[in-house]
Amino acid sequence: MTSILKGEYHGGAASLFWLGLRTALLTALTLGIYRFWAKTRIRRHIWSCVSADGDAFEYTGTGMEKFLGFLAAIVVLALYLGAVQMILFYFGLTLFGSAETQAQAFLQFGAFGITSLAVLPLIFFAQYRARRYKLARTRWRGVRFGVLPGAWGYVWRAMAHWAVTLLSLGLLWPRMTFYLEKYKADRSWYGDAAFHQGGRWQGLYPAMKHLFVGMGLIALAALFAWGEVYVMAGLWAALGTIWAIVGVLSYRVSSFAYLARHLTLGAGAPDTGSLDAERITFEAAPETWSILWQIVGGTLLVSLGTGLALGLLGLLPMGLVALEAVPLGFLVVPTVLGYLVAMAVSSALYLTCVAQPILRHVTTRCTLTGADALGSIRQRGADGDTDAEGFADALDIGGAF
Repeated sequence: MTSILKGEYHGGAASLFWLGLRTALLTALTLGIYRFWAKTRIRRHIWSCVSADGDAFEYTGTGMEKFLGFLAAIVVLALYLGAVQMILFYFGLTLFGSAETQAQAFLQFGAFGITSLAVLPLIFFAQYRARRYKLARTRWRGVRFGVLPGAWGYVWRAMAHWAVTLLSLGLLWPRMTFYLEKYKADRSWYGDAAFHQGGRWQGLYPAMKHLFVGMGLIALAALFAWGEVYVMAGLWAALGTIWAIVGVLSYRVSSFAYLARHLTLGAGAPDTGSLDAERITFEAAPETWSILWQIVGGTLLVSLGTGLALGLLGLLPMGLVALEAVPLGFLVVPTVLGYLVAMAVSSALYLTCVAQPILRHVTTRCTLTGADALGSIRQRGADGDTDAEGFADALDIGGAF
């Protein structure tokens, strides 16, 4: 009989809120230096709350290796962007200085565009390396996850797929989603068992149905505007924009579910033929509207809590000044500290009211079939040279966790 494991989440709101508040305050007081340790502590807490069959995940990364990776990435980025600026300066292009003529403004805009394109490969590089680091520092039942090297291979694939997607006006977005995820999944391991992403990229098109509806409504608004019926054009444009935004969320949720249903884990690499011997499959059934409600409702709670914190911690000192209870000069430091505390409250509320409910929803709707085969999976060697997300931290694309 095939055994099935269901995802479980055991995290509480209070514990995560106080952890998020403490780490955010320490990050602010250390001028951002503590953020590497803060993210590490939050990950350890989150990972320990996710489990299957009573076995929780474990995060083994450290704040120090993230900090050192960040310093190394900053040096590389400075040298790289410095070289780009020297090349631009050689051709008479620069980002610095004010443009005095229209031609100079055009050249400055061109320099900005070239610099942005130069940074784009580093963003894709950082995304792959961040994934590799997080999996390399994740264990379940004492067995490590891992990802094979291949960041530069991901870079040129991502750039090519994005170019094709833009040229197709977004119609080939599912193709990009599928092949980029397949590249990452097929290079991922749990112990000595390899993941394999199956399915077809055309299978992601049903996930775009709400996005297509939203774009259709926007096109209808354009027709009304062309006919100078501006009130109807505005109404359809507003409805279409909202529908398209929801459609993007629906696409991400539905594409995640499709890819999970076609993901397998076997005892060997996909191209060795051993995958079919002991295959583990996955299932995911997250609901778009539940996640949307959690985002909207959670964001409202975060806004309300942040507003109350700002009112109590920021406006109260100004009220004392208005009442002439204390001189203005004595309240500069308390006001700044109050603002920092309010921002820390906002960060902790986001973790508690938005990020954790979504993670709970997705985790509890994921299942693993064929758990009997897990017993044959053996430990893998530790992955080295993962740069500890240094580039992701330097480019600020590290994400919530």
